[in-house]
Amino acid sequence: MMNQHPYQSCLEACQACLVACDQCADACLREPEVAMLSDCIRLDRECALICATAVQFMASNSRFTGSVCELCARICEDCAAECEKHADKHDHCRECAEACRRCADECRAMVDLTDVAHS
Repeated sequence: MMNQHPYQSCLEACQACLVACDQCADACLREPEVAMLSDCIRLDRECALICATAVQFMASNSRFTGSVCELCARICEDCAAECEKHADKHDHCRECAEACRRCADECRAMVDLTDVAHS
């Protein structure tokens, strides 16, 4: 059995965000006003991609983890802001925005941890 990873809560938040973003993008593509959701879909895809990248960097304990998590937090915030524009109409956007905010918070805390560990 593997020991718990030192960045476990951030890993879990990134994985949850990745799933929420992929689900949101997929659901947006099935909405009647898909053209109005194009920015949301684009950010969902970008956010899912950076979350997957952050997970890989954390899992390998890369010295660049802090930088990747910092970027992840920024993209998550942008994705959350875009999804929140549609949250009153679409539950998948509300759920995605919530997951993105949690992930951004965890990634910021992660940056602080890696800054201390690598100084």
